[in-house]
Amino acid sequence: MKKTISLVLVSALFLMALAGCGSSKNSNESSGNTSSAKKVELEFFQNKTEAKDSFDALIKKFNEANPNIHVQQVNPPDAETVLKTRVAKKDVPDVIGLGATDTYAQLAKSGIFADLTGDALLNNIQPAYLNMLNKLIGSESAYAIPFTANASGVIYNKAIFSELGLEVPKTWDEFMNVAQKAKDAGKTSIYQTLKDSWTTLVPFNSLSSDIVGIDFYGKRAEGTIKFDSPEFREVAEKQLKLLDFGQKDLFGKGYNDGNAAFARGEAAMYIQGVWAIPEILKANPNVELGVFPFPATNDEAKNKVISGVDTLLAISKNTKHSEEAKKFIDFMLQPDNIQFFIDQQKAFSAVKGVTQSDPSVEGFNAAFESGAIEDFSDHYIPSAVKADTIIQGFLQKKDIDAYVKQFDTEWDKVANRK
Repeated sequence: MKKTISLVLVSALFLMALAGCGSSKNSNESSGNTSSAKKVELEFFQNKTEAKDSFDALIKKFNEANPNIHVQQVNPPDAETVLKTRVAKKDVPDVIGLGATDTYAQLAKSGIFADLTGDALLNNIQPAYLNMLNKLIGSESAYAIPFTANASGVIYNKAIFSELGLEVPKTWDEFMNVAQKAKDAGKTSIYQTLKDSWTTLVPFNSLSSDIVGIDFYGKRAEGTIKFDSPEFREVAEKQLKLLDFGQKDLFGKGYNDGNAAFARGEAAMYIQGVWAIPEILKANPNVELGVFPFPATNDEAKNKVISGVDTLLAISKNTKHSEEAKKFIDFMLQPDNIQFFIDQQKAFSAVKGVTQSDPSVEGFNAAFESGAIEDFSDHYIPSAVKADTIIQGFLQKKDIDAYVKQFDTEWDKVANRK
């Protein structure tokens, strides 16, 4: 009898509990109460240290507008290496921000990114930047959305140019003449930061892209051309010529030193990208800066602004939150948000109709309007070749024969591993 009563009581209590759960759920649904819904956590992993604050501001705006989604930015030192390590462990972030580099190409070819071909997110992207990504991976498929583009060339001090009566050069000979005049006047003509190997890529990219062209690297991959060629030797010779116009301690100064020194007016010119301008202006908001395309040749039509996809946005193929990830990227691509970002970073938009109007970079506007832009050569060099360290060593030893031989040797080593 007691056992029967106990079973009846337990059954009654169980049914009451179920009823209670059901009425609670219905109550929440009927009242539209979603406060108890679990937030979707999205990891946004990106590699630009200097853009962290700008991304944080946009992420805060997105999170506030989307209370059921929380985006967390991750921006570690040596981000590309960290990302490749995580990919190897199958720990891929939901949304990834990278430059259009060999690292992106390798990851895209490995199949870790969602295929966005035909997605509405691509509708307002400038075709030139989509084509760059397609060329980089050798495919018409879209595994990322171009967000911003950067540009490199020559940053110059307008006050020094005015003081010395210098005009913006448009050819290599004019460039060398301007550099010599500044040197003769007791100025440092071109501040150089060769302590940081990556900074050697900035002049290299202008010289290489304008003199040998991007197609050179496709031919090198096919084995139909070598670095030991007359065209590439011209690149090498001009790399060495630039050393004549730097400050005394070329290899003792790094990127941060260069930004600070240029802000103090210690040089007439600085071969860098627009990404350096915010750092220079932080150090000295009153410095008058301008930019011009690096004049790598004596044919003005060949001297283009070097510009590529600075930040692309990709989604992990295996994310559990693909719709939320797309919503975040769509938010980032909205004109007011991308305008905020490029204004802060002195970058250029990959979205149609959003323009960079900062006077410090107006010297690049004509090139962008006419399409006189070319991609970064080092984007087409396998990262394992370590072009930056090869170039840095060459600039120290000044041996062109050894330089071209090392490039060929390292390229072949990497190719033979595949």
